[in-house]
Amino acid sequence: MLNGSIVALITPMNRDGSVDYESLERLVEFHIEQGTDAIVAVGTTGESATLPNKEHVQVVNQTVKFAAGRIPVIGGNGANATAEAIELTQAMKHSGVDAMLGVTPYYNKPSPKGLIAHYTAIAQSTDIPQILYNVPGRTSVDMLPETVAKLAVIDNIIGVKEATGDVSRVAQLRQLCGNDFKLYSGDDATACEFLSLGGNGVISVANNIAPNAFKQMCDAALNGDQKKAQQINSTMAGIYGSLFSEANPIPVKWAVHRMGLISNGHIRLPLTELSDEFHGLLLETMQQAHIKVQ
Repeated sequence: MLNGSIVALITPMNRDGSVDYESLERLVEFHIEQGTDAIVAVGTTGESATLPNKEHVQVVNQTVKFAAGRIPVIGGNGANATAEAIELTQAMKHSGVDAMLGVTPYYNKPSPKGLIAHYTAIAQSTDIPQILYNVPGRTSVDMLPETVAKLAVIDNIIGVKEATGDVSRVAQLRQLCGNDFKLYSGDDATACEFLSLGGNGVISVANNIAPNAFKQMCDAALNGDQKKAQQINSTMAGIYGSLFSEANPIPVKWAVHRMGLISNGHIRLPLTELSDEFHGLLLETMQQAHIKVQ
């Protein structure tokens, strides 16, 4: 169920900062039509850091409702306080999510012992499958493969999203965690290679604007057709960089708006909309990836 091309979905917003649920429904339909394999609702790209818990859960619930069982939905349940992560987990337990994705606690930099205690407590609070999320570039803590392995023995911890860009970790994680443990890339630029080395899927930012091509790339890589996977991947290489010209999700929200899929590119403070100096770069790389803009 949770393999292949998974979108880290943006959370569309109205100009007054409220969530634009009409656009959210349109995005869910778009990804179902384009063949995306699963949706992550309210992860980093979904602006989890600036959605209060009640609103966070409401966006997840609505995403599940719009999906209506046609595509799996993974709800973000990460927080830098274990109690808050458990609170989110409990609030989503009746939402119908297929799994949850929990980022390593950010800012407070827990030790491996702290990470193990954190994720163990969350997993014990629910029977819903849990996916670990390691992104040291944003959290300032690196969850090493040895730590992941100690968590992989917990029944409902089913996988890890590895966003270091270090593809050598695929072999390390596979050896330490076994063949049934899911390995997801969280770095679009190295995702094709990650899959070719034994990964199960990609939780992607670029999938927001190139879902069909990204799906084809993932399928080819997972099926062992590396030539096709690399050919498709090469057409998207430019957007992998331009989507991080400013902090994610600033560029991708602007790009999705230019595609006409959401009403505007509003983003919550302290992030602001894409600077004018990056518009040309993003449009150029979208054109190279054959993405239509309005």
